[in-house]
Amino acid sequence: MAHSGRPAYGNQNGAEQPQPYSNGPVQNSLMNSSHMTDGQAYNSWAPGVYSQQTSTKNPLHTSSGLHNYGGSQPVSSFSNYQGPGQTLNRPPTGSSLATVQPGPVAHMPPPLQNSAAVSASPGSFSSGVNFPAHSNWQYGQTPLQQPATGSPANHFAHPAATAATQPLLSSSGNTNLPTSYHYVSSPGGPPVQNSYTKPGSVPLPLNPPTYSPVRPPLGPPPIGSPASTRPSAPPTAPLGSLASQTVQNSATKQEGDATSTASDGLLVQNNYDTIEGGGFPATAHTPSAPQNLKTNRHVGSSYPSLPPGYQNASPPGALRMPSPGMQYPCGPQQFPQPAMGTNNLAASMSGLSLQPEGLRPINLLQDRNILPTTPLQPPVPNLHEDIQKLNCNPELFRCTLTNIPQTQALLNKAKLPLGLLLHPFKDLSQLPVVTSSTIVRCRSCRTYINPFVSFLDQRRWKCNLCYRVNDVPEEFMYNPVTRVYGEPHKRPEVQNATIEFMAPSEYMLRPPQPPVYLFVFDVSHNAIETGYLNTVCKTLLDNLDLLPGNTRTKIGFITFDSTIHFYSLQEGLSQPQMLIVSDIEDVFIPMPENLLVNLNESKELIQDLLRSLPQMFTNSLETHSALGPALQAAFKLMSPTGGRISVFQTQLPSVGAGALKPREEPNQKASAKDIHLTPSTDFYKKLALDCSGQQVAVDLFLLSGQFSDLASLGCISRYSAGSVYYYQSYHHQQNPPLVEKLQKELKRYLTRKIGFEAVMRIRCTKGLSIHTFHGNFFVRSTDLLSLPNVNPDAGYAVQMSVEENLTDMQVVCFQSALLYTSSKGERRIRVHTLCLPVVTQLSDVYMGADVQAITGLLANMAVDRSVSASLSDARDALVNAVIDSLSAYRSSVLTIQQPGLMAPCSLRLFPLCILALLKQKAFQTGTNTRLDDRIFTMCQVKNQPLVYLMLMMHPTLYRIDNLTDEGALNINDRTIPQPPILQLSVEKISRDGAYLMDAGSVMYLWIGKNCGQNFISHVLGVPNYASIPHNMAHLPELDTTESSRVLAFISWLREQRPFFPTLYIIREESPWKPIFLQNMIEDRTESALSYYEFLLHIQQQVNK
Repeated sequence: MAHSGRPAYGNQNGAEQPQPYSNGPVQNSLMNSSHMTDGQAYNSWAPGVYSQQTSTKNPLHTSSGLHNYGGSQPVSSFSNYQGPGQTLNRPPTGSSLATVQPGPVAHMPPPLQNSAAVSASPGSFSSGVNFPAHSNWQYGQTPLQQPATGSPANHFAHPAATAATQPLLSSSGNTNLPTSYHYVSSPGGPPVQNSYTKPGSVPLPLNPPTYSPVRPPLGPPPIGSPASTRPSAPPTAPLGSLASQTVQNSATKQEGDATSTASDGLLVQNNYDTIEGGGFPATAHTPSAPQNLKTNRHVGSSYPSLPPGYQNASPPGALRMPSPGMQYPCGPQQFPQPAMGTNNLAASMSGLSLQPEGLRPINLLQDRNILPTTPLQPPVPNLHEDIQKLNCNPELFRCTLTNIPQTQALLNKAKLPLGLLLHPFKDLSQLPVVTSSTIVRCRSCRTYINPFVSFLDQRRWKCNLCYRVNDVPEEFMYNPVTRVYGEPHKRPEVQNATIEFMAPSEYMLRPPQPPVYLFVFDVSHNAIETGYLNTVCKTLLDNLDLLPGNTRTKIGFITFDSTIHFYSLQEGLSQPQMLIVSDIEDVFIPMPENLLVNLNESKELIQDLLRSLPQMFTNSLETHSALGPALQAAFKLMSPTGGRISVFQTQLPSVGAGALKPREEPNQKASAKDIHLTPSTDFYKKLALDCSGQQVAVDLFLLSGQFSDLASLGCISRYSAGSVYYYQSYHHQQNPPLVEKLQKELKRYLTRKIGFEAVMRIRCTKGLSIHTFHGNFFVRSTDLLSLPNVNPDAGYAVQMSVEENLTDMQVVCFQSALLYTSSKGERRIRVHTLCLPVVTQLSDVYMGADVQAITGLLANMAVDRSVSASLSDARDALVNAVIDSLSAYRSSVLTIQQPGLMAPCSLRLFPLCILALLKQKAFQTGTNTRLDDRIFTMCQVKNQPLVYLMLMMHPTLYRIDNLTDEGALNINDRTIPQPPILQLSVEKISRDGAYLMDAGSVMYLWIGKNCGQNFISHVLGVPNYASIPHNMAHLPELDTTESSRVLAFISWLREQRPFFPTLYIIREESPWKPIFLQNMIEDRTESALSYYEFLLHIQQQVNK
């Protein structure tokens, strides 16, 4: 419902009505399973049965903001913009079963509308109150009450706690493995260097001796001094606890164990929310039995703890804590533990030095050369070294603020966004993989045990997210790495922040699906003219044996123009048989049993088809494209199993469902009031949601020189967790660099690791709250992301707020859990855990700011803002993000006011990063940016991991005509030169040099007119400057030192990323010169300010 003065936004998935398309389980925190429909879950009455699901097809509201790339956002004034993303609308704590909506679809609980329930503070949004619209973001919102995320019954023993006898999955599907612990490498993935093997001669004791020490065992004192004990507030019973008890036996038990419904004989699991565990742990759970409420909120596995005689003494080399922190409670907690938390963060770290580097004020107008000459590294959290060495790699899990503000008020004052950027399925060279019949998780919030939990003694550990004390299962007492019994704190699960579990059968809704790959090819006249089919079929033919999978792998093919062509590949046929369906208004599947075939059994027929396909349609004059009906057919074919659809399209769909019309004016310069960023139809979003419900993802390859309405077509991948690839003006003869790019990227796409039927949940410490998600997925319940496919090249982002004051907490933790089926048919869980300190001073918040992560999160928010409001609103908000943060720093942190534009060292690159963002295709104005180019760049912002996103926004510039081996890297007997990074300004360009600009997906090699003859002949292989071809896109391999160095450096850069950057060699009069100069971020262009002018504008606004 739109309020006056503010734009109206829909729910988390881009629709105004709460989740009208619910093809996966949609969970109300208090929903009884009897209200679920076939469209929302696998409702088979016996585990392991594939059920035919009926897709819910209620019509979407046509004006509901369907077209938002990141979904949409709560109604708010722009001055309090949270970022559209996929925004959570959680019910108040007192929600009951009455919140379930009538009708065939279980709707999401509506957002809290009673403004009286929310304290309206200045600058915060309260529902029903109109605020003046401003073009800046307010990071943080007035916290809403949350639903109870568990029931008291969850504190009793559940079968999963003693699941030692559960069968394990092997790659062959054998479930009769012994119930001991195995540490194995990941099949089909990169080599695992620190994988653990079966203990062998020392099996897990079946009846281990009872271990009851009178006092903690003696041993070397642990590192660190005893931690201060801060009593935590006793958890209060949630208002909805009675309702929680009512439904605690249902299949949608939010925080119950995975085996609860499978072992009680009454109900079966029917949704992923049950399997993966509950939602947000931010609401305390009511204990069913008395617990020690005075437990320390610190971090680290510290058992064996100090014996009584050492309790008040610091071990050698430990930091001494203030004496008031030495008090230990008496009572049930008999095992005091030393601190492994932060370096006395209560003192706000100001005592470490007179002026911490991150807070050193810099006058940006005077210090112009602030760009580092080496790649910018993320800030290191100020944690004790023993904790930091266990922390998650920032390439996988990164926070915008490495010092978490204690309160939302402090976060609001800093004017910086709080959020996480994730790369959860990244290819790793080292990944510990644990095979165990028992996966140890918190009984309350379902957090996986990790390095930042606390062991109170041998038998009890305390969760680092909700602080519940849990029992250590007997099986967890044995450490197969050290072959020692009684050291649970030394197991790999507690020594690695990133770990993968082989999941037992309780983590499955059905038998693991086989890998199924369906290829859908456009074979209209336009498609045949581009010649793409030759490249795709040849690449697929070459990599057929490298497709991830096993003996169950299935494959199929569909081609289409104005009709749809299926290919029967039944074993025994002498050649593939084409089946044509001309009725595109009511698509049906002919001979469905022969269209998806086993890859191994029908390999010869598949190879024959791939060899003949490019020639089958060479004489076709059919110009129409029935993409919509072809996708409908593909969906029907894939629905019984799930899998991946790869669709190749070369033009605007013109007939059948999903047909589109041109809406781009080619000669009109893009203005900030561009109105075509939204889809022109909701057909592709509806179909994507249907696909997501059936575990089908759609990847779109768009190869077009004409407008193809990527804003509409992209929805098919956006909401099904797929990817978009765009090759503008692809032609096999006229654009050879793109042919090579397609070939290289398609090979990566076909052979990379893949996860099927995945779900992901992010948990955080009690008091923190996640309210918006960014990326390609569909939000099934309030916080469960549905990922029918997950790939190692996809990134995600979330926005957060501080819902409750983080009082008495030294650190907070975040944990992502990705549950997926591997291509080998194994159910696996990849877990990443991040630990960060809590601070109380505004200066510490600024000191821990991660400028790259902040820019990445703001870019995601700006894409959503562009789609839901306007491009000008998004641009204004980005500029105001810089103004607000530097104004707050100037007024609240700077002790001595100085002239100029002052910024802390940690944010010195913030204005430059935002200016670079404003000059990229996604947000630039006043230039002839093609609409599909702009939309594709927005797709990349939403789906690329941060490291690639930053490279796309702010390219790197190197001078390469004078490369040396000084400071070079030595990798696999190769010497890789490391030239310094230059500022993006023509001031740094000399006519007598050669410069390489790396812009992520493309590279430009600029050759100055007076470049040395030595470089031209020894690297380019031509006699002089005038001989350099205008369309040169390859460097020859010459037997010269200069050539070897340049080629080694460029190859090394290309190896760093999953996509293939094309290389263009540019002379001063080259047609590529304007694009090269446009990437000079610090220079003025026809429609954008220079960096210095931008700083003057920021200074003027800050000093108002």
